[in-house]
Amino acid sequence: MTEGPSAWDAALRLLGVRARSRSEMAERLLRRGFETDEVADVLVRLDAAGLLDDAEFAHEWVQSRSRHSGRGRVALRRELRTKGVADHTVDEALSGIDPADERAQALELAAKKLRTANLDLNDHADRTKAYRRLAGVLGRRGYPADVISGVVAEVIGDARRT
Repeated sequence: MTEGPSAWDAALRLLGVRARSRSEMAERLLRRGFETDEVADVLVRLDAAGLLDDAEFAHEWVQSRSRHSGRGRVALRRELRTKGVADHTVDEALSGIDPADERAQALELAAKKLRTANLDLNDHADRTKAYRRLAGVLGRRGYPADVISGVVAEVIGDARRT
């Protein structure tokens, strides 16, 4: 047992900062030096109190990160997996993302990045550079390959026509 706050108090403090997955909570408590049995008891208490729910956590994570951070499905899946959320729970949470909304978000991001690129899109080399840069930005944000290729082609095509 560690000196200082109990595992229960530590868990409540962690939840006061943001919601946590069950796996993430266990990991954080163990890292703070609490015994395995004590952590297991706290997890049971948190479950009984309705304070740990991986499905709700995943749903909220997807909504928040998609809306406010512009993350795509690929990045969200990766983030939830690193937080120890089960694949079926991740799939369920990601099913709430409207593909049209995700595409619109990627389109907005790509258009914004292209406006600041200062490239001559009538020049083949600059068009290639723009495609590569925009695809990289969208890829790092976790958008699926089919969304990336369609969005980048559309944004570059629209910019060339104007």
